[in-house]
Amino acid sequence: MTLLASQKQVIDRHQFRWPVQVVPIAEDLGLRVYRRVDWPDNISGRIFRAESDVAGSSGYAIEVNANHHPNRRRFTIAHEIAHFILHPNLLGNELYDDGLYRSGLSNRIEAQANKFAQRILMPDHLVQEALARFGNNPQHLANEFQVSESAMRIRLGMAPVY
Repeated sequence: MTLLASQKQVIDRHQFRWPVQVVPIAEDLGLRVYRRVDWPDNISGRIFRAESDVAGSSGYAIEVNANHHPNRRRFTIAHEIAHFILHPNLLGNELYDDGLYRSGLSNRIEAQANKFAQRILMPDHLVQEALARFGNNPQHLANEFQVSESAMRIRLGMAPVY
């Protein structure tokens, strides 16, 4: 089994109901998650190589801006998990993401991380189940999945609301 396949299995184990809990996913992938209260609003999160007393078993940790809305923090954690899985060779010692989930990496790489984060938080089988139960109301579905309405609209293939 490849590393990516085993990491996908970890994520799959946590996608049995909505809202998907991202901190346990991170922990099962060997990442510790911390909230930072001292960050400016334009910094959403970062993934970084850390000392053993701070890092998870992978040697990495994630920090998120504690001042951001809980839904935004959830997306940030999922986004950093995506970088950890999809772009391990680009992490180096740390990778910061600003409020628009830009890290200085290419737009293509950031788009991959955003799409993967959406799939972590809103997997196909749970979205289909929620659509059958609640209908195609992006605001209601966003509340159920604890994501922004814009994130849900993008996930459903609708124009986002900003």
